[in-house]
Amino acid sequence: MSGTSEGPTPGTGTSPGSGPPEVTHRDHQRTGLSELHDYRAAFASATLPMAVVDHRGRIVRANDALGGLLGAEPASLAGQLAADLAGLTSDAPARRAYTEVLRGTRPRFRCARQLKHADGRPLWAEVTVVPMGDPASGAGRVLLSVADVSDRRELRKRLSHLRTHDPVTRLPNRTLFLERLSTALETPSSPDGSSPVRGRIGLCYLDVDGFKAVNDTLGHRIGDRLLAAVAGRLTDCAEGDGHRAGGHLVARLGGDEFAILVEDSSGTPQLTGLARSVLAALQRPFEVSGHRLSVSASIGVVERPSAGTSATALMQAADTTLYWAKEDGRARWTLFDPERNAHRMTRQALSSTLRPAVERGEFTLEYQPLVGMADEVVRGVEALVRWNHPRFGLLAPGRFVPIAEEDGTIVQLGRWILRTACLQARRWQLEHPDDSALFISVNVAVRQVWDSDLVTDVAEILTETGLGPELLQLELTESAVMGSSGRPLQVLQALSDMGVRIAIDDFGTGYSNLAYLSRLPVSVLKLDGSFVRGFRYEDGAHPSPADETIVEAMVQLAHRLGLTVTAECVETPGQAERLRRIGCDTGQGWLYSRAVAPERIAELIGARTPPG
Repeated sequence: MSGTSEGPTPGTGTSPGSGPPEVTHRDHQRTGLSELHDYRAAFASATLPMAVVDHRGRIVRANDALGGLLGAEPASLAGQLAADLAGLTSDAPARRAYTEVLRGTRPRFRCARQLKHADGRPLWAEVTVVPMGDPASGAGRVLLSVADVSDRRELRKRLSHLRTHDPVTRLPNRTLFLERLSTALETPSSPDGSSPVRGRIGLCYLDVDGFKAVNDTLGHRIGDRLLAAVAGRLTDCAEGDGHRAGGHLVARLGGDEFAILVEDSSGTPQLTGLARSVLAALQRPFEVSGHRLSVSASIGVVERPSAGTSATALMQAADTTLYWAKEDGRARWTLFDPERNAHRMTRQALSSTLRPAVERGEFTLEYQPLVGMADEVVRGVEALVRWNHPRFGLLAPGRFVPIAEEDGTIVQLGRWILRTACLQARRWQLEHPDDSALFISVNVAVRQVWDSDLVTDVAEILTETGLGPELLQLELTESAVMGSSGRPLQVLQALSDMGVRIAIDDFGTGYSNLAYLSRLPVSVLKLDGSFVRGFRYEDGAHPSPADETIVEAMVQLAHRLGLTVTAECVETPGQAERLRRIGCDTGQGWLYSRAVAPERIAELIGARTPPG
């Protein structure tokens, strides 16, 4: 023995090696009471407004924060219905979800509610209800918390306003406008839900004429103030339209473009009246930062039933109509025209398929005779292109040649026309060796002169086909030839030196400068048909002495310059006789023949009087 005691080690309450101290029931009670005290202290001092609610929905205990929020002593809230204090009875879905949490059949519920603060100001609160025990154990107490989210909601509201409003004019922007438009076009049901209510909708789509000049000369600051002033006048016009309050939405769609949306339109007169008032309002001068500014507007007006249309279709129609207003001269309003739009759509369809159509060989040529006025013998033919369109049928050149000139396809198409016409002229020559060869006349666009090597094209095609250059005549319009210098003049001179004849088409509608013609390599004048139409006798119309005098003077001057003259649009024997006496060399028109297929021209070669 070491002399040490074998009793309990002092201070430990245990024998050596006997394990951890024993935790008594009293210790558990003390710990539980301590934790409960801590929880209650945390609950009471928490800054988040909270309340404990029993299974009946009545408040058992509320903390100071909730009392402060509602302006009441926390103790006075005990026994009150939590749903009433937190606004959970205002709608059925919220009331049902709250009840499910109380019954233990739903794990939690959260919603936003507008309450009133103790100081009287309204506030937005996020109300959350969660079970305090295990939800699986069934009904029991729940914890209700009320978080003030007014600042967060206000920030979200400001951000939403910035997203949907223009900062310069403070008007709704394109985003909000399209949202409102889409909503307006949703077909609502009648109150009993039995049938749709079919209303109408209208739109004035405008942009400010002359705004760019203001922006460029006076700067963006003045430009922005002008836009704000324009927005004010548009708003006044919308509010003064006599429509229901809030029925018109004025928006800035971007740049100097604005729109006025009229929901539940009463018809086209309302929209056109609104457009007139807008036009008048914007035509009054603006006083902006010491500057007196004058602008106007071009306005596209669309009005139609809401049913069957879409936001995209309505905006496309409005954009098209605004373009028409500008095209028609600006400072005006233009109403959407379905027929005009159909023509535009057809034009777009033709434009998109024009180039592939050339590659697919959808074009063909017809030929109209050019007849000697003295002996009525066919001297030549003009090649006229037609488009065998798979959708629109046979199209005359007026339907697609202007489009081809705009997009440059005329270069490719013109080369095909020239080659095909020269091949046909050479074929007639070989098939009728004993008759005088017909010359072929082909129209040439200005763009062919500028955007292609026309001289090389003509030379190669003549070589390829074997047609003599003296049998080729190229027609250019008067406006394209007059005033020519530089490249165009060089091209014309080179073609003339090659032996090709140059004709001026539709002469008399442009400059009509005969003196200038003496300096151009021109061989033929084709008088515009508007002069020839004044020669009528047979249909009872009185001939125009002025037209006859002008034509006679032009023929005499042309002959003195060494030019031959062709009269277009000869339709009656009386016209032909008068033109013959005046001295026209050749004539072209329905009196002799319409444009026909190559086989018909073969029948006319050598004939004195071609069939009409």
